Amino acid sequence: MHDQMEFKVPKWPFFIGDLLLLALAGFFCLYSGVAVGVWQMSLASLCVAGAAVLGVAPFVLEYRAWLKLAEAGALSTVVAQIRDLEAIAGQIQGATSQWQTAQEQADKTAGAARQIAERMTAEVNGFAQFMEKISDREKAALRLEVEKFRRTESEWLQVLVRMLDHVYALHVGALRSSQPTLIEQVGSFQIACRDVARRIGLAPFTAAEAEPFDGQRHQLADEKTKAEPGATIAETIAAGYTFQGRLLRPALVTLRNGNGGTE
Repeated sequence: MHDQMEFKVPKWPFFIGDLLLLALAGFFCLYSGVAVGVWQMSLASLCVAGAAVLGVAPFVLEYRAWLKLAEAGALSTVVAQIRDLEAIAGQIQGATSQWQTAQEQADKTAGAARQIAERMTAEVNGFAQFMEKISDREKAALRLEVEKFRRTESEWLQVLVRMLDHVYALHVGALRSSQPTLIEQVGSFQIACRDVARRIGLAPFTAAEAEPFDGQRHQLADEKTKAEPGATIAETIAAGYTFQGRLLRPALVTLRNGNGGTE
């Protein structure tokens, strides 16, 4: 394009023609005689005008050629830019197709992930239900075992309380027999039995003579009789029991001053 812009029209033929016309005009003026006629002046003027036209013509032609070359160069630049735009458009189209493919793959991946999440949720729910069923079964089994244990505990507590009641009755009988040896032997036996019972938390207790009546720890032998305020205990008929600090059975007693059937 730089070579085309430096193109120049040869000017020497025009300059030669220009000199010839000027020489011809001078000839008409110098060699036409003393008086210059109209036609000589006209021919000379035409020659000068022609010389002027020939002098300007190469520059005009060169300028027109330069304009055409510039237009051609601009057109070639525009064509190149259009080709670049077409290439860019192709790249954009390719990128768009790749983006669409990537979007489709992303949608497929998201769908697969959603399905996996749903399956995992279903499996977690199933596992939770399974564990809940197992927990319910274990709770039921433990509850049954606890009930069996409590039933067994209640049965052997009843047996142990009855045995201690019989031992207390023997001790009371020994006291009423007024035999020191028998009282000592039965008393030792009762102490040994009560020590064994205390190891498992069963503690028997009796009310001392003249002890104030306590409605929570004592019970009258005659259930129809009510203890008066300030009543005192005359005798313990049956021992009371506490199991692990909890009152199991109050002591069965009689009262003085006519309460409970004893004076």
